[in-house]
Amino acid sequence: MDHPGADGTHRIGPYALLGRERTVGGIEVFAARTDEGSLITVTVVGPELAAEPGFRDRFRVAVEAARTLSDAFLIPVVDADAEAPVPWLATRFTAGLPLRQAVDRHGPLSEPALRVLADGLARALTALHAAGTVHGEVSPDSVLLTMDGPRITALGMRGATGSPAPSPTDDMLDLGSTVQFASSGGEPDTDALPVSLRDVIGGCLYPEPSDRPTAQQLIAYLSHQNLPSLKGSWLPPAVTADMAAATAAVGSESAGGGGRGTLPSPPETAADAGVSRRKLIIALAGGAAVLSGTAAAFAFSGDSSPAPEGRARPGSTARPASPSSGRSTAPASASPSSTDGPEPVVLAGPDAVKAWSGAGKNPPTCLEASDKVVMVVTDTATSFLDAATGKSMFPPLNTTNEFRASSYTYPTAYADGVFYLLCDTPSQPGVLAAFDAVGGKAKWATNLAASDPGGATLISMYRSTYVAVAGNTVYVCGTVRKTDGEFSAKDPTTGYIRAFNAATGRRLWQVEGTDINNVLVPASGSHLLATSAVPGKKPGRVQMIDAGRKGARGWKVSIPHASYYFSTGWPLTCYAAGLFLFAGGNGNTLFAVDAATGREKWHQRFDAKNGDQVQIGTPFSSQDGATVYVPVGSDLAALAAADGTIQWVAVLDGESDMGTSNLFNASLKLGGKNAQCSADTVFATDSAKTLWAIDAATGRARWRYTDPGQPDVGFMWTVGGDHVFIASHLTMTAIAAHGR
Repeated sequence: MDHPGADGTHRIGPYALLGRERTVGGIEVFAARTDEGSLITVTVVGPELAAEPGFRDRFRVAVEAARTLSDAFLIPVVDADAEAPVPWLATRFTAGLPLRQAVDRHGPLSEPALRVLADGLARALTALHAAGTVHGEVSPDSVLLTMDGPRITALGMRGATGSPAPSPTDDMLDLGSTVQFASSGGEPDTDALPVSLRDVIGGCLYPEPSDRPTAQQLIAYLSHQNLPSLKGSWLPPAVTADMAAATAAVGSESAGGGGRGTLPSPPETAADAGVSRRKLIIALAGGAAVLSGTAAAFAFSGDSSPAPEGRARPGSTARPASPSSGRSTAPASASPSSTDGPEPVVLAGPDAVKAWSGAGKNPPTCLEASDKVVMVVTDTATSFLDAATGKSMFPPLNTTNEFRASSYTYPTAYADGVFYLLCDTPSQPGVLAAFDAVGGKAKWATNLAASDPGGATLISMYRSTYVAVAGNTVYVCGTVRKTDGEFSAKDPTTGYIRAFNAATGRRLWQVEGTDINNVLVPASGSHLLATSAVPGKKPGRVQMIDAGRKGARGWKVSIPHASYYFSTGWPLTCYAAGLFLFAGGNGNTLFAVDAATGREKWHQRFDAKNGDQVQIGTPFSSQDGATVYVPVGSDLAALAAADGTIQWVAVLDGESDMGTSNLFNASLKLGGKNAQCSADTVFATDSAKTLWAIDAATGRARWRYTDPGQPDVGFMWTVGGDHVFIASHLTMTAIAAHGR
């Protein structure tokens, strides 16, 4: 492999290059890995483009903008260096196949697949254009086909840095050309487009830019056709098999320590040979489940140590004196948990019995529930269902949320008879609304854009990712993009916290800073917990935010090896009985500290018998705060919040469809509501797309639920009262916590 760097090594910045994936217009794209072994994609700028006057300044500004963007169909930017001899951009590694390669090898896409392609690209461009950016590189070479739809990077190199800059209408022309290519196999033939797409894609190809539809108009056009949803995978089996082969090849390079040539071409595969999305995810680690730099460890050992006087010192935890033991990551050599603790309980239970089930007209994008009402949000309306029967309770409202709740965004909350929603209305985007759960009426709505500082002058762009309620205050958290000022790829994201009066929606205060990335809002009390991490292996930080003093900073603790605390959205920490709990040490230790003072109360260390590095997942607490649950790979440990004593350990048994151990999704530290509690039941999903109901007193499974027809991204679910509510495609299902 011809190395693009200036020093003649097989590295770009902090990343080891594994092999060239593709070349797009003189810009080279490489698979790479971090020093921790995680896969990443690195785009290297060609010398001609890098030498253009003003390129580096434009690149720097473009990276700043791209780092604030998030959308299901955008591949996020994680790192960049505009000042390097060879400028480069790092994006999250995504398992997939370039559109051109898929079409060249397997022919044109089907009509349903073309519709998914057009819709996904339009949604990605909508997010870019709404942020005032243009991609400029949408093409068969830059579009990546994944099991969950098409993807493009959040930064198109030539589009973001070209002079003169392209316009959104240029992106729409490129979208039209790309879909046309996928429909015809490469020939510029509009007649090859299916009837359902011919008019709108043909419109994207109009010579006059002003005649082309916007990305949002294209989405609306496809939605209003009301054609049947695609069943099963959107791609043919031969294409998904090629994806698995290419991804497995990269995983092998990562495990082996570095590549020496271009990535091997995928082997020829029979037309009926398919592969699931789960296999693709596992293939990223070359057989070991490692996602986003977080090692999935499968072990537990008992070390509940009392804290010395003073603040928590997460970087200095000593190894426990008792020998560590646990379950191995290799299924063939799995061993029981430590004999120092309780005997592990292997999860096994009957299939769940549904309390009710019904179908809607549109797939939900968000769910929230109380013991009596379920709020169902789609991209067309907000509805309220009777939690006991599933029947509609009130007329639907015109508030919508177009993008599905995910690891990075969670736009709903419920407290004291009121639902809260980050949403859009027909007349206003970016609204925080409150709805009365008794009557289904809007109590108030606040335009979040109107609360941005700067008045008529746009100083910053605020993106909302998470809403939560504590007492009489509702909080909105997210990220900030400055429209001016200097930027370094090694700086963390700037986050913010906004506080509003829960009764009126009146804004109370706001704080922002690079020390605010991920935010925890306990249901009670005046102390919040903000975490942050800095790219480039610098320590992260856990810091108290005093809501009683209008967001004043309180105590703080430095956390080594805390790259996961960079994520926005659903909290990666938890609160129980006056304590904040978070991962520290090398990611293998749970620390419990006094929420007001930061003084350590206790810590619990987790180890693997085989010596592998353990990374605990996102902790969560029982409703009464007496118990803290810690997911560690295939294990879920229940600890007493008072002193960290182990109560029970529940274990996932069996193998995944790739022959590796099944994992609790909450152990992957990807954020999202992957585990929740009712009064006496713990609910958690695993990587086999199963929802478990676990007795909070014993750790034994009450029941298990799975849906063979669920979306590739899995079903959506939430807990209200003593029921769990599940959305899968158009179907809503309710299951009682004790139901069989």
